Amino acid sequence: MTAITHAGYMTGRHLRALARQPWYIAFTLLQPLIYLLIFGALFEKASLIPGFGSDSYITFLTPGVLVMSALFTAVWNGMNILEDMKRGTLDRFLVTPVWRGALIAGPIANAAVSSLVQAGVIFGVGSLLGADYEGGIAGVLVLVLASLLLTAPFAAFSNAVALTARQEETMIGLANFVALPLTFLASGFMPLDLAPNWIRTAAKFNPVNWALEAGREALSAAPDWGIIGIRLGLLVVVGTVLFALATSAFRSYQRSI
Repeated sequence: MTAITHAGYMTGRHLRALARQPWYIAFTLLQPLIYLLIFGALFEKASLIPGFGSDSYITFLTPGVLVMSALFTAVWNGMNILEDMKRGTLDRFLVTPVWRGALIAGPIANAAVSSLVQAGVIFGVGSLLGADYEGGIAGVLVLVLASLLLTAPFAAFSNAVALTARQEETMIGLANFVALPLTFLASGFMPLDLAPNWIRTAAKFNPVNWALEAGREALSAAPDWGIIGIRLGLLVVVGTVLFALATSAFRSYQRSI
């Protein structure tokens, strides 16, 4: 019960900070909306390629942009930890009996809320541009759940890196190094059936592609819930491992000060 209480306090702290800067979410939406609008127009005819698997490129693209947005939000999450380090806030927390997992849960909740807001806006814009899904509201909810299950592990990973590297320059370089390859080694912008063999192989081990496969399958007319369950389960496993890694990084940081 103490762990839940501590996690609630830390989550509330980060959500209050987020509420005081709503423009942050607005700015983080610029890149995914540009992808949605420009890529949607640029590759509109891509759906005519034999084997594409969808009659509408914007219908195919919208889940990809939504998941990409969740990933980028997550990998930058460690900046909050670096800011707390600079201000001395983190050191003050670490001399208290607060559960170390709560110090990770707060930033992750912050990233999850940001991703949730972004998902609503991106999906709404995609629908206005003509995206249409036979899976209905259940499919949309699964896609959003998959994006959140992607956000959590990579936010935890970002915090672990921040606690280990302790430098903004390292965080910036690593965020781009991780996010860009994972984004393009998945089916976000083009079906894997049309991709080279080495990309198809890499995508099998890519959590971003797991989230996309779960979401797109749920949005289809006849979802295979076995595939969806396996992909979501894999995301939970990755999240558990990276959460434990981030918690361990907190303890290592505490021993070093």
